[in-house]
Amino acid sequence: MSGGGSPFSPRAVLALLVLGAAAFLAVLFLIGTGADAPDEKDGGGHAAGNGLNGYAAFSELLGRRGYQVSAIRNAARLDDPSLLILTPPPYADADELNRVIERHRNLGPVILILPKWFALPVGARPNLKSKKGWVVLFGATSPAWGDKIGRDKLMRLRLDQPQGKQKPPPVGWSGLGFAGKLPDPSAVQWVDSSEFEPLVRTAEHKDLVSFWDDGGYYPRLSAAAGVDPYDRDEASDKWPLVVIAEPDLVNNYGLADKDRALLALSIVEASLEGAHMPVAFDLTFNGLGQNDNLLTLAFRPPFLAATLCFLIAALVVAWRAFRRFGPPAGAGGPRMGRRQLAAGGVDEAAAMATFAFGKRELATNGAALIQRAKRLHLLGAPYAALVRNRIAQALGLRPGADIALTEGAIDALLERRGLQPNFASQAEALRQARGPHELLRRAHALREIERNLSR
Repeated sequence: MSGGGSPFSPRAVLALLVLGAAAFLAVLFLIGTGADAPDEKDGGGHAAGNGLNGYAAFSELLGRRGYQVSAIRNAARLDDPSLLILTPPPYADADELNRVIERHRNLGPVILILPKWFALPVGARPNLKSKKGWVVLFGATSPAWGDKIGRDKLMRLRLDQPQGKQKPPPVGWSGLGFAGKLPDPSAVQWVDSSEFEPLVRTAEHKDLVSFWDDGGYYPRLSAAAGVDPYDRDEASDKWPLVVIAEPDLVNNYGLADKDRALLALSIVEASLEGAHMPVAFDLTFNGLGQNDNLLTLAFRPPFLAATLCFLIAALVVAWRAFRRFGPPAGAGGPRMGRRQLAAGGVDEAAAMATFAFGKRELATNGAALIQRAKRLHLLGAPYAALVRNRIAQALGLRPGADIALTEGAIDALLERRGLQPNFASQAEALRQARGPHELLRRAHALREIERNLSR
């Protein structure tokens, strides 16, 4: 390799920078998108579940109908104003569930969908072909926390499971202007409570969907249930709690039917009570919660402005680093290789002499820094003191003596040797100098005096 040539071409340096930046951005992307997040297609009964017991179809249906739909993976977002749809599993914590419901009812309505089915991933049965997340339903049970919602024994759950080998007859339902049949009559879950007003019932008056009539002002829900609403001035200011006891009305299993899909939309519309707000499906109770990482927070207010400033600064630094990468250019311009030097008739040793190595390089860089910082005018006094101390040491004068006495002694010595006694005047002129040319001229004058005395 030539001593005067660059070991890297601009293309190689650019390729290294691009590849490094791409790898860094890929790492940031994986961090921001949650590459280590739990698998959402786990066969669970939640808004990301694509099995029979999941609610992915419900979420997609609302999105296609113009609702702003999101999935909550961070518990802090449970306090955002929205229609909150909770799909807790059978093993959820009743106390925590009640806290979330009561807190959110100050911000927006809550729809609580109760679980019912036991589900087994189809992948566990090798004789069946399926997609990831599909399940097989093999039994039903009511959640243990069902009777603890609101207060103990407020919402009494019932689960009808006909016994016998014969297939049970279809179970019909009606409400909110629609009617139809449940997809599976083998297990029907309903609420048996006088404090809940029915919205959807079976022919036997079993409440499949109802809302808690707790003294709030819910005109649309009351009209759908056929009851008079409370006086607005005397009613509480809480949003409604709607309970869907029979999940087959709104889960993926149920939304295969048009009437049940229209019913699901009507339940959401009635729960909103005419308000316009987003719809949020909770995933935290289903074990799919995640905390916001630092990268996500960096691109949200109020940190977004600082992040943009940092990115702009990083781009400027990267561009300057790229432009300055490689060996330094000599005084005569960019470095040249042996062939270029020979072709130009330039001696290689002479070209290498343009580089400052060791102490000289350190002094050159220091001088460049001082000049760039516009502090050149501060060098006069230190340089005058440096020359004065060197001469005093050479003459055997006491170090640290008074400046005027020392400079007077130097002038006296100059006069005895027949030289012009101008050290004190030149030193003072150097201390007062401001421009670079005057500084150099006065410094050279002191240096010349030092040389004359050393002869």
